[in-house]
Amino acid sequence: MTILTENGANSVVRDVTRKRAIPESVFAWLLVAPAMLFIGVIVAWPLAETIRLSFMEAGLGGEEYVGLANYEDLAGSRKFHQTIVRTFYWMFLSVALKLVLGLIGAVLLNAAVPGRGLFRVLVMPPWVIPIAIGCIGWLWLYNGYFGLLSGVAQTVGITDGPFEFLAYKSSAFYSAVVTDVWVGTPMITLFFLAAMQGVNRDLYEAAWVDGAGRFYRFRRITIPQIMPVIVSMSLLSAIFTFNSFEIIWILTEGGPRGATTTLIVDTYKTAIGNYKFGEGSARAVIIVLLLGLFSLAYLFFLNKINKKYGVK
Repeated sequence: MTILTENGANSVVRDVTRKRAIPESVFAWLLVAPAMLFIGVIVAWPLAETIRLSFMEAGLGGEEYVGLANYEDLAGSRKFHQTIVRTFYWMFLSVALKLVLGLIGAVLLNAAVPGRGLFRVLVMPPWVIPIAIGCIGWLWLYNGYFGLLSGVAQTVGITDGPFEFLAYKSSAFYSAVVTDVWVGTPMITLFFLAAMQGVNRDLYEAAWVDGAGRFYRFRRITIPQIMPVIVSMSLLSAIFTFNSFEIIWILTEGGPRGATTTLIVDTYKTAIGNYKFGEGSARAVIIVLLLGLFSLAYLFFLNKINKKYGVK
């Protein structure tokens, strides 16, 4: 008869537990498996299917392999080249305005003024309300006959009669930019505000003791300290704006005469509107490549800017 001491029993339990334990490598793969499955189903598989369709002449009638024909057509299309230029111009203009207005708004909301809590709440509606509802409101504002903007322009003598902002190429494009800036600025403002509130107040006090003015403190303390947030929000806003669809589609549907047609709108019209799934997939692949190249170039130059400001 074998009698186990307390130490012996603990040793046996540890041995059994060690034998039944899952290896660390297997356990690690089990932890990341749900995320990998999600990425595979939601991202990888649709992307692979899009790449496959880009080599097809695909429509409601079926599919036919055409190789690089879809890409060759786009490479030789002057209209598509103009769409690419228009999309980047739309993105840079809109993002630049969002960053400037967001920075100004954050500075004002960070100031010690009465009722600043109320002002911080009032800045959120453009970001909180559904984009479709906001765009319908802007449609009313841009209307030439009963819109507020046209009425004000007539009252002050800027125009002699009703002016349809969305009926002309230039005015429609910049009207869409204004609406996109209205939607996206509150988010950037709140992120900048949160970053400013995290700056060490001792830095401002030391600079104030040394006689530094407000603009100098803002340029040499605030901007370098919040530079990581500026970098992140610039890149995120650029990607969101590049892929913005709802605003343009609700306001103009890409018109008039293609003045507000960006790559994402052009892709939708081709693939969904005209049922040319192969050509639309080729456009989607090009969008992914352009965004990837832009992101790499953007991060490269901003990394140099961060080094200049001493941000790690």
